[in-house]
Amino acid sequence: MSLLEESPATTSSRQLIRQKRRPSYLPWLLLSATMILLGVMTGYPVLRLLVMSFQEYERAQLMGVPAEWVGFDNYAAVLTDVEGFWTVLGRSFVLMVVLVVTTMVLGMLVALLMIRVGKGLRLLVSVGLLLAWAMPQLAATTVWGWVFDTQYGVVNNLLTAITGDRWFGHSWLINPWSFFLILTFIVVWGAVPFVAFTLYAGLTQVPGEVMEAAQLDGASAFQRFRLIQVPYVRSIITVLVVLSMIWDLKLFTQVFVLQDIGGDRDLTNTIGVYIYQTGMAQGHYGLASAVGVIFVIVMLAISFTYVRRTLREEEL
Repeated sequence: MSLLEESPATTSSRQLIRQKRRPSYLPWLLLSATMILLGVMTGYPVLRLLVMSFQEYERAQLMGVPAEWVGFDNYAAVLTDVEGFWTVLGRSFVLMVVLVVTTMVLGMLVALLMIRVGKGLRLLVSVGLLLAWAMPQLAATTVWGWVFDTQYGVVNNLLTAITGDRWFGHSWLINPWSFFLILTFIVVWGAVPFVAFTLYAGLTQVPGEVMEAAQLDGASAFQRFRLIQVPYVRSIITVLVVLSMIWDLKLFTQVFVLQDIGGDRDLTNTIGVYIYQTGMAQGHYGLASAVGVIFVIVMLAISFTYVRRTLREEEL
């Protein structure tokens, strides 16, 4: 064989390289239906929200009156509303921090409990968590609203029977502090199962040999948890924290239902309910759209931390 002739192996390898370089449109074709659906269901509402935020859009515009372009007037009105927007946003952030910390701590404790207990008790705990997780938010909030009802609530009946004082007529929701205490209990009660199951799945992947070696070296249970278990599930904790921040910041159902039962809206509004009241209740759709755009930017800023961390881990 001369030097100018190519061997069959060389020819096949070059053909394989050409096939790899040739762009494949099949994946994009398979994803096209999903991308179109997401564009219609998500992209259009976001674009419409952005357009309305630059317009004076009131109830008259719903009847066909042309909307007038007002530029950044809606954003200026929102960002200068200290007693309205900024107060509600600050309240929402404080509530989010309390909810995320409480959910993560309790979720981690339940996950550690599920690792240590036997199969029977673990099954019982899992069923209880699943029942709490499966209950719809509206139904759960309504039930807990009945528990704390002013006249016929279980809590007031128990306190009357235990203390001997008359608790009938005591409102737990009219006071903002007790309102948010009950709200925290309801939200955490429904959020802990997801966190606990996810952390339990991650903690079960920690090698038992490493834990036994650390125990033989004299490491305490807390040291094994802090130095071995937490680093193993750190990426999972990051994901859960970011997701919990997003979910708790856009809280709506639980707040709205408790306000209907007996809460003071002006003192207990969160950002989700504030957007709803500004738009649907008061008819200021342009202002509500501006608040919605600002809220989307805040959510993207929160998500950016998780995305950047994920990309860094993939590079490593």
